[in-house]
Amino acid sequence: MTVRTVVTVGAGQVAAVAARTLRRRGFDGRIVLLGDEPHAPYQRPPLSKEFLAGREPVASLSLLTPKWLADNDIDIRTGVTVRRVDTASRSLEFDGGSVAADAVILATGGRPRTIPTSGTRPDLVHYLRTLDDAVALAPRLTPGARLVVVGGGFVGLEIAATARGLGVDVVVLEYADALLGSVLGATVGGFCADLHRRNGVDLRTGVGVDSVATSEAGVRVRTTTGDTIEADVVVVGIGITPNVDVAAASGLHTDNGIVVDAVGRTAVPGIHAAGDVANRFSDRAGRRVRVEHFDNANRQAAVVADTIVGRTSLADDAHWFWSDQYDTNIQFTGTSSGTTELVVRGDARSGEFTVFYLAGDVLTAAFAMDRGEDIMAARELVGRTVGAHQLADADVDLWELGEQVVS
Repeated sequence: MTVRTVVTVGAGQVAAVAARTLRRRGFDGRIVLLGDEPHAPYQRPPLSKEFLAGREPVASLSLLTPKWLADNDIDIRTGVTVRRVDTASRSLEFDGGSVAADAVILATGGRPRTIPTSGTRPDLVHYLRTLDDAVALAPRLTPGARLVVVGGGFVGLEIAATARGLGVDVVVLEYADALLGSVLGATVGGFCADLHRRNGVDLRTGVGVDSVATSEAGVRVRTTTGDTIEADVVVVGIGITPNVDVAAASGLHTDNGIVVDAVGRTAVPGIHAAGDVANRFSDRAGRRVRVEHFDNANRQAAVVADTIVGRTSLADDAHWFWSDQYDTNIQFTGTSSGTTELVVRGDARSGEFTVFYLAGDVLTAAFAMDRGEDIMAARELVGRTVGAHQLADADVDLWELGEQVVS
């Protein structure tokens, strides 16, 4: 079937990259981006960092410039909530209308997990997922304000770091015993914990939340250890739930996201999914995986666009993400599961070092603080047999090592 119209459900990172890729591949048909937010596609990573700190204006977040949109004839419709896709006709139905498509990309992302709150000031409890969320939170982060961050994931830690830079008193509550332990492992997660404690964060691990009560006086957080914390504002960052409502209403297979194959195709021809919401089959992992990272969204979007225009491509490289906290750049690639040995290159006490994760003699992951070049090289080495002594030796060039070792 000839594809003449491509419609995305969602107008974020995936939609923007898919639109750019389609035009670069020579697709000259109609492209429609349907977003439920009142904004054109924008970058999310700066929301917890530069934008929240007031160092970047809204205009700097734009993913697609007005000139590019005009030159490439992209139809963006904001404030549109799609209800379902008629899988027989691939017509997308929303309040007040519908639009027909030959190919559909479901890029619906996720919604923040919430916690119960009580009291008269629910506006003092925030979540950070959208531009509007960041706009609402920013005025609360004033010097001397008291902030409680519930959840010690990367977004929560970025908010904590931004708030400390603004002179806010910060408490972070993490239910797990080790900060970021499920992603980085307890030892490396400990390095991140040390970074925050050195910067004045009251970081409490193994501590959950029993209740959150708001009033005109502020917020009272009662913890599972029996403590009560008085705060001016609370930010909850305990992960997201994939937005599968449209897929479910359309009769598509959902299971921890929208189930797709390695190139983002659902079981219904012409309907695809990518980004945070896609539960994609990975040959590398030998199972389905759903990944909530910026780089993954970019790669999946490009693969789906290629698939739509009949090109063969695949994005199944080792996962990679980064996080900026204080003046430190943190990067990670691969997976920490199955690790039997950690190898440190550099001096962890200096704040500039790399940790390599080995399962036997196979490199499974790498973590770095302020050594991004090591991570770029490590991305080529993940899954390959590498000697621990070579990884630890700062005189061994990792790029040259990549030319020497075999899979």
